[in-house]
Amino acid sequence: AADTPPLETLSFHGDEEIIEVVELDPGPPDPDDLAQEMEDVDFEEEEEEEEGNDEGWVLEPQEGVVGSMEGPDDSEVTFALHSASVFCVSLDPKTNTLAVTGGEDDKAFVWRLSDGELLFECAGHKDSVTCAGFSHDSTLVATGDMSGLLKVWQVETKEEVWSFEAGDLEWMEWHPRAPVLLAGTADGNTWMWKVPNGDCKTFQGPNCPATCGRVLPDGKRAVVGYEDGTIRIWDLKQGNPIHVLKGTEGHQGPLTCVATNQDGSLILTGSVDCQAKLVSATTGKVVGVFRPETVASQPSLGEGEESESNSVESLGFCSVMPLAAVGYLDGTLAIYDLSTQTLRHQCQHQSGIVQLLWEAGTAVVYTCSLDGVVRLWDARTGRLLTDYRGHTAEILDFALSKDASLVVTTSGDHKAKVFCVQRPDR
Repeated sequence: AADTPPLETLSFHGDEEIIEVVELDPGPPDPDDLAQEMEDVDFEEEEEEEEGNDEGWVLEPQEGVVGSMEGPDDSEVTFALHSASVFCVSLDPKTNTLAVTGGEDDKAFVWRLSDGELLFECAGHKDSVTCAGFSHDSTLVATGDMSGLLKVWQVETKEEVWSFEAGDLEWMEWHPRAPVLLAGTADGNTWMWKVPNGDCKTFQGPNCPATCGRVLPDGKRAVVGYEDGTIRIWDLKQGNPIHVLKGTEGHQGPLTCVATNQDGSLILTGSVDCQAKLVSATTGKVVGVFRPETVASQPSLGEGEESESNSVESLGFCSVMPLAAVGYLDGTLAIYDLSTQTLRHQCQHQSGIVQLLWEAGTAVVYTCSLDGVVRLWDARTGRLLTDYRGHTAEILDFALSKDASLVVTTSGDHKAKVFCVQRPDR
């Protein structure tokens, strides 16, 4: 992708529009560009603090926690304050000692991983809480419900410091280096707020939901996928799309997920059309298309038919090898070699994959699925390393601590669980 020559124009399928490609400065990103637009926001990357956990983990099973009725419970801690399905979980990035979970019970909670103790409830939601996350410095926590009500709390004081009602919420993400919150809504808009003063900017997409989005590592651009299959790469300072992929360049169905590699040079997008597209963030060109062999060998289906049986649900890049993982609703985990753009391994699950995450610094990929199991795979060999059980319903989301010592899961069984992940020689 890095060798792709810069293009002056990008031509789309048929008679669709010609989009001007804005050349990006190849030099190191200047975080102050965006800071000037949104005053008082410090986009300078903070030094990574190697914070140890002096207190140590107290991973004792809680009294009164009911074990799985369908087999062993490998978890160390169970958080059971939710009264309905738990949709989302996020860990605080600084210390990885706190979790925030949101659920179908219209509630969100911030709690401690070591013992499951509740720190505070993020009160006031009146619809399912589907998005939750900590700011880059762990000082703020944001929660968003399906109706579009977003709230931000200061973690230290446990006080609400900001709220906003947008359209029906599709996704939400904090900026990687600043107290800036982004969200995509069903009306096609992507919103960006400075928290807590509320300065706002909107990026208007097509007249259909902005189904997924991700801020690129440089903090100056964001990639957003839409229900009509289009992909836009936005300049966060100027407020305009740098690249638009549509028609044959885009997807033939709604976008479901998007990921970027570590330096932000490559973007991977997934859709209900069962395709994962590899896109150069610099040129906006599609440089690879991946489909599982089981799908590619099927006869061509009519528009919309594929989405009934299969779709891309999650994807991500390995940080130490040129590999990408794609998880499908039919239970296939596909490991692709980016340098040769070939399928390296297919790892089969008995039920659909909900999400996958790569372990930092290794070629190990974690999956959670509708059978309620977390699995660890060696992407070099395609071998299953180990699995963790304990939920009595499907896992809906999970998070992995930075040192890959803990996995935190949420489930349709109304519970969140903390698993201590063993690290055999790899």
